[in-house]
Amino acid sequence: MSLSLHGVDLVHANGLPALQAIDLTVASGERVAIIGPSGAGKTSLLRLLATSLKPATGQFQLLGAAPWTLSARERQRLRARIGLVHQAPPIPPRQRVVTAVLAGKLGQWSLAKGLLSLLHPLDRTGAQTALARLDLADKLFERCDQLSGGQLQRVGIARVLYQAPELILADEPVSAMDPVLADHTLGVLCADASRRDVTLLASLHAVELALAHFPRIVGVRDGRIAFDRPREAVSQADLDALYANEQLRGDVPSSPPVAAPALHIPRC
Repeated sequence: MSLSLHGVDLVHANGLPALQAIDLTVASGERVAIIGPSGAGKTSLLRLLATSLKPATGQFQLLGAAPWTLSARERQRLRARIGLVHQAPPIPPRQRVVTAVLAGKLGQWSLAKGLLSLLHPLDRTGAQTALARLDLADKLFERCDQLSGGQLQRVGIARVLYQAPELILADEPVSAMDPVLADHTLGVLCADASRRDVTLLASLHAVELALAHFPRIVGVRDGRIAFDRPREAVSQADLDALYANEQLRGDVPSSPPVAAPALHIPRC
């Protein structure tokens, strides 16, 4: 078992509930998409799973451990086994792409090796291989502040590919990419998780991408799990209920379109 939550509540610093009565169990090797309207609690759920936030109540198991019963040092070692993909990757603007990708191994390297790699990248070939899978091999020595938002997101994904963690948590990982590039990038991320038989959870705004790439869909609304089903069992009625307030903006997601044909991947 990769992770399990039973009766978990999460409370914001201002005292308002963020997540309520969350029950979620994910087996090792599963790929799960988390969908729902803005403010539903998707990011809070991922931050809780990453042990960035501590639950107020309930039972939480992660990679065979109860994170909040561990010492700070033990919890840090647990976090090194998790790969995080951020919507806006926290990469220093002046950092070179190669250094940003190699940072994926900092939790596994010694302090001395990590500092040395900051001064002189130790595994340029490994970083370039990860970038090549995302059509970014030619950006190896670019400064990160010279990249577009979509390119930065792909650098963040390349860092996780290079890290090769046991659990991948991705928060809106393709939000800055055009539809074709987003589809391609999610395909690479899911293929890596499948090949290594590791667990992947991703929050996505684009429901069509969730249904195209993830066998299991978890709908979150108002801090609660609205449904948890195989993608074949997710109906339009489920989506209408999940995004009910979105109707005011005409944003109700529909069933996924036919998969896009293989095209040249534009650089976003």
